[in-house]
Amino acid sequence: MRIKLTSVMVDDQEKALRFYTDVLGFRKKHDLPVGEFRWITVTSPEGPDDLELALEPNANPAGRTFQQAMFTQGIPLAAFQVDDLPAEFARLSARGVAFTKAPTPAGPVTLAVFADTCGNLIQLYQRV
Repeated sequence: MRIKLTSVMVDDQEKALRFYTDVLGFRKKHDLPVGEFRWITVTSPEGPDDLELALEPNANPAGRTFQQAMFTQGIPLAAFQVDDLPAEFARLSARGVAFTKAPTPAGPVTLAVFADTCGNLIQLYQRV
């Protein structure tokens, strides 16, 4: 059993696609119409091409409530590993990313948290 696809709910799929590709640097893999929404996935240029992140519309009221509650509580909905957190923090800050937590040691990792402009907090971490 392997993880090949995971998702984050987003409040605007087009805005999310721009943020995850233009700002974070992921690559668009799929962008297909599905009724009134789209099936959009992105991959990391630094990871395997078959490991995808789906940008899911938060159209379901239960999902939207969950997403908003997690954001309000400051809980990230996804975590991405980086090799050099200080450099990634500087790169993303220069691109206007709003960090809610600067790089902070936390046991075996250093982590930072940012808002993805689509309703989620995302954690970056580097193993120490």
